[in-house]
Amino acid sequence: VQLQASGGGLVQAGGSLRLSCAASGIIFGSNIMRWYRQAPGKERELVASISNTGDTNYSDSVKGRFTIARDNTKKMVLLQMNSLKPEDTAVYSCNVHQVLGRIDYWGQGTLVTVSS
Repeated sequence: VQLQASGGGLVQAGGSLRLSCAASGIIFGSNIMRWYRQAPGKERELVASISNTGDTNYSDSVKGRFTIARDNTKKMVLLQMNSLKPEDTAVYSCNVHQVLGRIDYWGQGTLVTVSS
């Protein structure tokens, strides 16, 4: 399985961006799609996740501002980011966790920069 992320860029504080991640290949059974981010000098942070049944979870830092969604037919996961803050600046990476075999697939990161 390969993941291709896109949608990062430079935006002013208060603006919005939408990240997309498309998966190619076969994902077997139950799975969770996730977005992580890593800011310079900081630990990687789980931003949001969505199961194949649609259950979502968000980190407290983005709750109410970010929305994760998935299209199972297209094997895509989206992250709508609104009311962006400078502290949201990071490299965002998508991940698919396949429950069968506990396999994690990673996409390349996409840089989001929020200017103040």
